[in-house]
Amino acid sequence: MTSDTPARRRARVFTRRRSAPSRARRRLGAAVRMIAALALAGGVYTAFTPGAFADDDVQLSAAAREGKALFDTSCITCHGRDGQGVEERGPSLIGVGSASVEFQVSTGRMPMTRQEAQAEEKPPQFNEEQTRQLAQYVQEIGGGPQVPEGSLVEDLKTNPDAIARGGELFRVNCTSCHGFGGGGGALSSGKFAPSLHDATAEQIYAAMLSGPQNMPVFGDNQLTPEQKRQIITYIQKQLQEDKDPGGIFNLGRYGPSTEGMAIFLVGITILVFTSLWIAGKS
Repeated sequence: MTSDTPARRRARVFTRRRSAPSRARRRLGAAVRMIAALALAGGVYTAFTPGAFADDDVQLSAAAREGKALFDTSCITCHGRDGQGVEERGPSLIGVGSASVEFQVSTGRMPMTRQEAQAEEKPPQFNEEQTRQLAQYVQEIGGGPQVPEGSLVEDLKTNPDAIARGGELFRVNCTSCHGFGGGGGALSSGKFAPSLHDATAEQIYAAMLSGPQNMPVFGDNQLTPEQKRQIITYIQKQLQEDKDPGGIFNLGRYGPSTEGMAIFLVGITILVFTSLWIAGKS
């Protein structure tokens, strides 16, 4: 039986140290495995969600190429290259569709002059053709909702009930913000629902599809395309063309508040003068 001399014990310690991996090597191996796992997860995500990013190699139509030229000179500062967005400047445009562009640009809300609680309507900076080109570019790089082709107003000869049905839908879905007369109204935090008196059919339809500002999105599962056309028909035929269906004095069409105040003031004045006249006669 051999004795366990100090030399042999030192030899066994050195052998164990040489065979066991060092702490630095273990950490390096763990880091390599983590990087490989993240790269694999990113590759799988990119493979299964290709529509989440703008395609740099997408073949643009002629209208979209014109729109890209306009975008690169007027919109890229806030919305970034290929509409990816810029933090604290402007959101991504991937997935918003041409409907959002048509509403925001045709009403002059975009380009914005400054960051505010709400983008206000102002004279548009682009004409109809340029707006269509910008919308086409955003549609082709990211997809999203589109305003359908053709007339957006129902033909009252073939659908005489369109105004009545549109009025019902408008009162259920729109009056809480835009008012019964379509004059708009105040919301919270400095925001407001704009007036509908000058809105075009395309702008109204695009707003329902895109949900600008505090407005909710009315997809086809909430309001069918036919119901959207009925609402637009009611707005244009009843609120825009027949501006005062209830009489010659619209009182701003803000509802019962102004009407009640007017009746009270006029009524009190008439009663006072009537009382004085009766007292003078007696």
